Amino acid sequence: MHVFLLAGEPSGDLLGARLMAALKRLDAGIRFSGVGGAHMENEGLSSLFPMEELSVMGLAEVLPRLPALLRRRDEAAKAILAQNPDVVVTIDAPDFSFRVVKKARYMGCKTPMVHYVAPSVWAWRPGRAKKLATLYDHVLCLLPFEPPYFEREGMQATFIGHSSVESGAGHGDGAGFRVHHGIGMEEKILCLLPGSRGSEMKYLVPLFKDVLSRLPQEMRIVLPTLPRWQTHLETQFPQAIVFTGEAEKWNAFAASDVALAASGTVTLELALAGVPTITTNRMGHVSTWLFRLLLKNRYFALPNLVLDREAMPEMFFGKCNAVDVSQAVRRLLESAEARDMQKQALSEAVVRITPQGGKSPSDMAARAVWQYRPSPPNGN
Repeated sequence: MHVFLLAGEPSGDLLGARLMAALKRLDAGIRFSGVGGAHMENEGLSSLFPMEELSVMGLAEVLPRLPALLRRRDEAAKAILAQNPDVVVTIDAPDFSFRVVKKARYMGCKTPMVHYVAPSVWAWRPGRAKKLATLYDHVLCLLPFEPPYFEREGMQATFIGHSSVESGAGHGDGAGFRVHHGIGMEEKILCLLPGSRGSEMKYLVPLFKDVLSRLPQEMRIVLPTLPRWQTHLETQFPQAIVFTGEAEKWNAFAASDVALAASGTVTLELALAGVPTITTNRMGHVSTWLFRLLLKNRYFALPNLVLDREAMPEMFFGKCNAVDVSQAVRRLLESAEARDMQKQALSEAVVRITPQGGKSPSDMAARAVWQYRPSPPNGN
């Protein structure tokens, strides 16, 4: 079997590598080609061109590089036609992935196309489901309520479980983290997660600083981050233990009593670790107006979306201010009952994002892709 893979960003590279490993467990002789990063290359992919060339965000970055991106789009589409794989799997990065597939279809490609990570049509731009159905044969969904949005457009859609299930978020060493950082077993720990994007740093760091000024000063603050933000956050939060590294992040989650986090995948990672969390986000006035205008769902936090109720308090829009956020954090810190209630709800959300039968999301994804393998010559 020959699988052409296309990933355009680091998170997709990790998903792609896990998918490749799972496919190799099904067929040791499977062949891969396409575009990916270091993780996928470690699994045996020789990337058509450096994936990093595709990792651009925002209009200011995209416009100067548009001619190069279009050339890479055409190069990828031509490679699909020339190599004639059994199946093409594009992984997230919809802006680039969809354009490559559209170009390949325009050039006459009939190869089965699978998109890994369904776009959030339930949140905004529901018309994307119909558009996707004109390009793809199959979409792999990370959330349990997503398949019907695509099935009603005539697409095959498979819930495979959320990728965070494979992250290790629920397996940290909390006691070891406390010992390593000299934190007493009885001391309260608040984990801050202001995000990783520049816009999140701009709006959430000042908010989190204001929130901390209104909370008990004797508690300990831990702050997992990425290397590029470490120095900045150490300056902004001198009272915090700021660190990098995924394993240490999971250890911090296991040690924490409460978290204050930006919205996003991290809320599911915190759910996996059983950390009672207040989630929030803040953006500019125009972005806020557009967000409220276009948003279709009632909730923002992924655990709440999965449960269809607000188990994890959401501090958005009018509630996104230091007074209200600090009061919400304080309630969780001071009430064991409130923490236990949220933990129970989060455990329910974890069950719902975990595939059944002991399979991992990568195993489920591999099985979905595996159905496109060529039939043996004798038809068996």
